[in-house]
Amino acid sequence: MIRVLVVEDDFRVAQVHAEFTDGVAGFRTVGIAHSAAEARDLVAQRAPELVLLDNYLPDGPGVALLAGLEVDTIMLTAASDPATVRAALAAGALNYLVKPFSAEQLAARLTAYARFRARLPEDGGQVGQEEIDRAMRLLHEGDQPGNPKGQSTITTQLVVDALHAADRPRSATEIAEALGIARATAQRYLAGLARDGRAVVSLRYGASGRPEHQYEPVDPPRR
Repeated sequence: MIRVLVVEDDFRVAQVHAEFTDGVAGFRTVGIAHSAAEARDLVAQRAPELVLLDNYLPDGPGVALLAGLEVDTIMLTAASDPATVRAALAAGALNYLVKPFSAEQLAARLTAYARFRARLPEDGGQVGQEEIDRAMRLLHEGDQPGNPKGQSTITTQLVVDALHAADRPRSATEIAEALGIARATAQRYLAGLARDGRAVVSLRYGASGRPEHQYEPVDPPRR
């Protein structure tokens, strides 16, 4: 369970953000702060693993607070000017979501953050450039628009789950047979996962000598 601190000066909005967060599997709000000073106290007291931070706080801008935090942070703010965005990213923000936004938009970024965190755990050993690149793609996976036209979120998740359930890389034909869908449909969804950095594609040579694409997931399964 990822512990989250919401930092937002508006009491009503803060509660909405907390409810959005608690609605995402694997996340739990452990505190709400309405000022930078309160946020510092709650970070020390409750040890959150992620901070959802507004920029407009009564005792100073959120980006100034961010510079002193040693906690992963996502900005949730109405500030959309380039200077503030650059300042937030320079101070260490992992993502930036402009208000107003939907529960689905926040959930997408939180889910992507969870995958990023699982890919680069704090107690992990040394990682190579390829692993870092995969983690960064996962971190910003939620920034992308929804599934392409004609593709279902449910079918996408079924394909992802089928890849995770497999004991080795699988072809479009094998995924199609496992899910009872057309091979062309499986190929389309698998290609989308590879394009988005959620699957790795390689070639497998069969008995006929003709190469066939095979896929394996790069993100951890949902808990």
